[in-house]
Amino acid sequence: MHELSIVVPVYNEGSNFPALWKELTASIKSEFLVYVIYDFDEDDTVPVVQRIIEQGECRLRLVKNQRGRGVVPAIMSGFDAIRAGPVLVVMADLSDDLTRVDQMLALYSQGHDVVVGSRYMRGGRLMGGPFFKQLLSRVAGISLYWLRGIPTHDATNAFKIYDRDMVMSFTIESRGGFELNLELTVKAFLSGRSITELPSTWRDRTSGKSRFRLWKWLPRYLYWYVYAFRRKSVVPSRTRAAVSRG
Repeated sequence: MHELSIVVPVYNEGSNFPALWKELTASIKSEFLVYVIYDFDEDDTVPVVQRIIEQGECRLRLVKNQRGRGVVPAIMSGFDAIRAGPVLVVMADLSDDLTRVDQMLALYSQGHDVVVGSRYMRGGRLMGGPFFKQLLSRVAGISLYWLRGIPTHDATNAFKIYDRDMVMSFTIESRGGFELNLELTVKAFLSGRSITELPSTWRDRTSGKSRFRLWKWLPRYLYWYVYAFRRKSVVPSRTRAAVSRG
């Protein structure tokens, strides 16, 4: 089983982080390292994480975003800090279904390049959040599944395990925000990578302020939605490579 790296981009999530850390350690039985990515030294998450580290916790790393402020640079700074293997992107707002992580990691170990925690497949759930945002993400994910054949019902979700080397082989074009999730999934699909999913539950945040900007980012989501209908190329996925070596 591969050691899991977890990237947590934060923006003043000091009130949420202790509960997130408790949930991470209670839910995930596999070995993992958490990289907390922050933009500025005054972020109130930083002293909270430092206190946990000073108490002897060796599974936490604080990483300052060196690519420029924002969601995309923060997530990519996390990938920069990791050498190889599976990388899980987790939001600090306790929205993700961390009880699914060990199962996701097992699927990665079978050779899949992207493992999606899916809200919209059978068994998945979405609890709370703005109705219009829910509607758009559901329509996008399900239509890409049926009309384009992308093997997940939830291409826009951030809660995914990615192969680190695959991500770093792409030229990342997203600049705004969480449309990065769709870009990575679309590019993985078009390059012939192996994608799979399992059901998960998403819960709306109960404290802190969301950085999701639907109307600002919507044009970029639409761009990557249309991009998904380009012609596929075929490169060796981790699944096929493992089979050929066997």
